[in-house]
Amino acid sequence: MSLNKNLITLDKFINQALYSPKKGFYMKKNPFGSEGDFLTSPNISILFSEMLSVWTIAFWQNLKCPKKINLIELGSGNGQMIYDMINSFKNFPKFYKSCKFFILEKSPYLKKIQKKKLKKFNIKWIRNINELKNEHNIFIANEFFDSLPFKQFFKIKNKWMERFVVVDKKKQNFTKIVSNISKIEKKLGFKISTNQKVIEYSPLTLEYLKIISKKIQHKKGCLLIIDYGYLDDQMKDTMMSIKKHKYTNILKTFGDSDITYKLNFKILKKIIKNLKLKCQAITSQRNFLISLGIQQRAEILSKNLPFSKKADIYYRLKRLIDKDQMGNLFKVMLITNKNIDFKVGFEID
Repeated sequence: MSLNKNLITLDKFINQALYSPKKGFYMKKNPFGSEGDFLTSPNISILFSEMLSVWTIAFWQNLKCPKKINLIELGSGNGQMIYDMINSFKNFPKFYKSCKFFILEKSPYLKKIQKKKLKKFNIKWIRNINELKNEHNIFIANEFFDSLPFKQFFKIKNKWMERFVVVDKKKQNFTKIVSNISKIEKKLGFKISTNQKVIEYSPLTLEYLKIISKKIQHKKGCLLIIDYGYLDDQMKDTMMSIKKHKYTNILKTFGDSDITYKLNFKILKKIIKNLKLKCQAITSQRNFLISLGIQQRAEILSKNLPFSKKADIYYRLKRLIDKDQMGNLFKVMLITNKNIDFKVGFEID
């Protein structure tokens, strides 16, 4: 079936909206922070990045403290997380001396912001994961995978239909076209459509996971994913568009709003298993951070501070770990090769 030239798949539409060189959302502005479009955990509190530093060193120690290890941040935003992490690592000179730091960043605009912020550190920016040597690699992906373009499929009258966008000069609309879901299932290596009425699937996520799997299978390494997501068996339509901290119409704010979705971590786990990797555990951001001692760290930081500053630390902590805020909305997943056994940060159910 030949498609109308004004029809494009949802993932291609999202890719243009977010990553078109001149008009793309991430290519022309800094959306992070209270003055931007949304807040991420590293921008809320330094405690988040400090806990990740503690976790990273614990993982390195579990590997018997190799003399060479790479830390790669996937999509660094405004550079705040790795800035705070490296400052923390300086308190652990043996690790700091062993570690090389990398950032995978697609946006030249954000890369400029990162380079300015991180100029005092020795960091290498890469465009492709294959640039990394097959050393011990620790990949950290905080709100990375939810920023990748994705497809949507809906089961209607026992037929799978893919969501397309009708691109017209006057207006844009969604439409659905019959799809051969078995092609997707062949790429994934399992039947994603079983007992589903909705499918959200990112081809680019699969590509990244394939490349990362090769990097962490040969040497000991890991991928730590922290992202907006859920653990239900049933997939849902979770697509949303955000501008200035508010939900917007996806089709009316092309290039001016973030388009994102919630990751289904059960589906991610199936992909990981198919790539012959090991999912060590999945937990909530709340449990992960509490397990690493974030509350005790907040007490130490606030000990001799005046009430207003102490209150600010605990207000920010609450945003990170409260069940009704980011605490349960965000999930944390650790992926390694099959020879590693590591549960630090995942002790709390």
